[in-house]
Amino acid sequence: MMKVLVVGAGAVGAYFGARLLEAGVDTTFLVRPKRQAQLRQGLSVRSPKGDIRLPPPPTVTADRLGKGFGLVLLSCKAYDLTGAIDSLAPAVGPDTAILPLLNGMRHLDTLKDRFGPQPVLGGQCQIAVTLGEDGNVIHLNDVHQLSCGELTGSRTDRATAIEAAFSKAKFDARWSEAILQEMWEKWVFLSALAGSTCLMRGSVGEIIRGGGVDLPRRMLQECAVIAAAQGHAPRPQPLGRAEAALSDAESALTASMLRDLERGARTEADHVIGDLLARRGSAPSQLSLLDVAYAHLKTYELRRANKVS
Repeated sequence: MMKVLVVGAGAVGAYFGARLLEAGVDTTFLVRPKRQAQLRQGLSVRSPKGDIRLPPPPTVTADRLGKGFGLVLLSCKAYDLTGAIDSLAPAVGPDTAILPLLNGMRHLDTLKDRFGPQPVLGGQCQIAVTLGEDGNVIHLNDVHQLSCGELTGSRTDRATAIEAAFSKAKFDARWSEAILQEMWEKWVFLSALAGSTCLMRGSVGEIIRGGGVDLPRRMLQECAVIAAAQGHAPRPQPLGRAEAALSDAESALTASMLRDLERGARTEADHVIGDLLARRGSAPSQLSLLDVAYAHLKTYELRRANKVS
């Protein structure tokens, strides 16, 4: 049986890790001491797809971590990636696969620089989750999708073991032979969603009803142009779904980045929007909507840093 190490027990890692444990998959959470103490009280998930109540799950801290894991499920925030890599490094053996669920692309280069290209998979998830004040997971809708694949697009033997582990769990998992393209398509949509909802401080529906009818779609078009210039133009069907989601006047959809902003937390602006803009090449003669959204987020980050210091 494949042993899985979930790096971090934040909302995303705790959700997928809990589903794996629920299914009987050998799963351990790599956590800091504070989170470890919290998980000694057990782990629960409140979800439209079925609640979970688990006894204290297996945990380990970085100073006690060893090898023997077939899969590392990496779900930290982008700004915590360097520290997470240092913590998980002792677990990476010659047959270990690393599946990151971070947004954007920059993390792939960081992981390959540290571990080489062989262990690193591409991956993404579609889920809206948060942690309650008690540290337990609240699943905010009925979507819980995870896809992964080799960066080369090939089909490998380890796919079988990973698929077998994921197939037992109650979330929608899929092995993809076009994972890089899918990651780009998600990145385009997420950047447009985060850019527009953070800039306007409201949901998609509120933006549209407030007079910004074309703003989210225009931002999506800007993101799609950058992806196309990098050889990953969104395909018609995913692009159509994104346009529909960003055009719904009744939608309560927001980006998790807006929730971070509203609670005064650090954001992934650099990793999601900033890195996309960095791949644009030559900047347009006038500020784009995405430029304005990024400047808005960076201004917030500066004000936040001054308050913290």
